[in-house]
Amino acid sequence: QVQLVESGGDLVQPGGSLRVSCAASGFTFSNYDMNWVRQAPGKGLEWVSKIDPGGDNTYYADSVKGRFTISRNNAKNMVYLQMNSLKSEDSALYYCTATYTYWGQGTQVTVSS
Repeated sequence: QVQLVESGGDLVQPGGSLRVSCAASGFTFSNYDMNWVRQAPGKGLEWVSKIDPGGDNTYYADSVKGRFTISRNNAKNMVYLQMNSLKSEDSALYYCTATYTYWGQGTQVTVSS
């Protein structure tokens, strides 16, 4: 069955860095755009970043541009989000999704001193 499993969420201080990962299985990963979407407490879903199937093109929300980097490894069915210069407003549950068809359960990122 299709599975997306996020990991790597943690408590980090403002200005710190963190990498979250997403392991995919049960579908042809290399055929899908992959997105990271986040949801802060009491707020709606916010799209964060997208990478195309081959990894050649990446896209970012203005709020994270220049700080976050999305990447993928199609041989390992993995997608990553490297987050630098973290701010308190980056605190959220981070989901990976394959073209909004398949979703993971999320990994919690908390930015606080």
